[in-house]
This record gives sequence, structure tokens and C-alpha cells, in this order.
Amino acid sequence: MSPESQASEALPSRRRRAPRGGRHRGDESFLLPPGSPTLVLAVPGPARRAGAEPALELARLVEIEHTGQPARVAYLEGDEANLHTVLAGLHHDPDELAAVVVPMSTGPDPAMDAALRHAVAAAPANAVAAEPLGPHPLIAEALHDRLADAGLARADRIRLMTMVTAASGVIIATPGDATAVRQAEVTGVLLASRLAAPVFTASLNDDASVKAAAEQLRAAGATSIALAPHLIGPEPDAARVASAAATVGCPHSAPLGP
Repeated sequence: MSPESQASEALPSRRRRAPRGGRHRGDESFLLPPGSPTLVLAVPGPARRAGAEPALELARLVEIEHTGQPARVAYLEGDEANLHTVLAGLHHDPDELAAVVVPMSTGPDPAMDAALRHAVAAAPANAVAAEPLGPHPLIAEALHDRLADAGLARADRIRLMTMVTAASGVIIATPGDATAVRQAEVTGVLLASRLAAPVFTASLNDDASVKAAAEQLRAAGATSIALAPHLIGPEPDAARVASAAATVGCPHSAPLGP
């Protein structure tokens, strides 16, 4: 994390349930009561842009996990499945909440957040805008998985602890402004505990920020650095991942995906 800032945001509360086996074991509970509002995943950009598949896959997974729970995908740009159109098409009762709109982003994005709030305020149905998906322990787990997929971290664990990592330091590169960087630091702390390696956070939109994070890692003794993109995949910023990694001469993992 950046030495001049500290993240103060609290992590979401968690509820225990029986542990699952396999790679995706965890203790998160996502049980939804019958008749819950429609879940709308709000994706930046238009529907036809390449990279929108993670939102469609997430919507499918929600409906599989929660039989009868509707999940829709809407886009903040373009005419096809536009967020305004999707919200206008929902059944609305003035006394009931019709939809919860979740931005497909890992942290605050002023432009995206403003567009989402505008659409929710203009909707004929009662709808609320949710917070971004991060910071959250599952984001840290997904970052670890992507690093392992790229051969940049060991996924082996002893009593759920990672003992060895292929990279001796990691840069979490997040889109957005300084607020997004500070929030991503919470996820950075969680990832560092999983990897037993230092993790610093930088802005994906600022090469100087990425270079500063790399210098801090090297000063901390890291001899091999990896860049982990703190984004889901449909964001326009995904195109900057390769160039950001090239700026400091390090490999990178893939975006988080569904």
C-alpha cells in the first residue's frame, strides 16, 4: 500500500455456513429470500464491445445459485440493453423495491458511479444503486487465483496458507482516482497475507504511480515483481494493463473475470 495513505473502509460482515470443498471453498453466505428484487449488473460501455462476457456469466451463476432469482445485465452506453431501458422494463410497484443495481467495478469510478445514479434516479421502478464489488476478501482470492493461473504465484497451501510465491512482490493496479487506490489497499493487505509477500497498490491510469510502487517493492527487497489488474474485465482500462506492466518490466496476470 502507499506509505502516505491508509485505508479506513471496513470490510463487509460475513456469515458462517458449512464449508465447501474444492478450490472455491469459502464461508460466504449469499442466500437470498424469495421475492428478492431483480439483480441488475451494470456494465461500463456498450453491449457489443468485446469483454462483456464476465457480466453475462455472473448473471447466469446467480440464477443457478438462487433458483427463481432474476438477474439482468445492463449497459451504461449504447442502445442495446441500456440500463435506462432495462430498469424501465421491470415490473414496478410503488411500495416494493424492484431492482438492486450493482456496478461491475472493483472500486469507485466517478464517471461510472454518476451514470449509474442518474439511471436509477430516472427509473420508473423503485431501484437502488449498490456499492462497487470491492474491497472484499473474495476479490483478494480472485487476484490470487489469476496470479496462480499465470504462474506468478503458488496456489499450494498448508492449512489454507500460501507458503511460496513465484513473484516476490505484487503491484495491484486499479483503475480510478486516489480514492479507488486507497480502497484497493484493503484488498492489497488481504492479498499480501495470502502470498506472504509485499503488495503495493497503484493507479492503472498513471504510469508514475506504477513506477513508484515498483520502486517501493524493490526497496523492500522484492527481486521479481508481478502486476495484478484490479478490474473485472469489461472496463475500458483493461487495455492499459499490458502497457502498465511494460512500464516497469514485469509480467501481469489476467483481469478477474467472472
